[in-house]
Amino acid sequence: MSRLDLFIDRMVSQRACLDHAAGLIRDIPGPVFELGLGNGRTYHHMIQILPDREIFVFERAVASHPDSTPPEDRLVLGDVRETLPAALGRFAPGACLIHADLGGHNLDKNDAFARMISPLVEPLLAPGGVIVSSDRMYFDGLTEQALPPSAVLGRCFIYR
Repeated sequence: MSRLDLFIDRMVSQRACLDHAAGLIRDIPGPVFELGLGNGRTYHHMIQILPDREIFVFERAVASHPDSTPPEDRLVLGDVRETLPAALGRFAPGACLIHADLGGHNLDKNDAFARMISPLVEPLLAPGGVIVSSDRMYFDGLTEQALPPSAVLGRCFIYR
């Protein structure tokens, strides 16, 4: 499979899973977290499908397209190993949806990072909330969910 095919599968799966998750959280209060802004494509999609939700973005440094950059009061800058634990007090009881797209092109590094960050992400989720991730994550109290039909197995993961 070409890198282009892999990228397309990831984008199609990400959109399908985020759209699916938006329906799952319809009646769950709380903000939405975007972990990793990148160029802002998924953030821009989330503000379209979740127009009434506060969406907070956690990012080391902003490098997004101007149309896809969150307002300063919705941006949490810094290393997620520090900003996620600090968010516990600020956002209690938690986020109804967390989208994590923090990996790169090295699958072994992505997996090691997912193992390290999973215990920092899980406590931020509100009861009944959903996590959508581009990489497999490792949670003690959450269960991996079935993907929507248009998502490609292994390209996106949903936890609840």
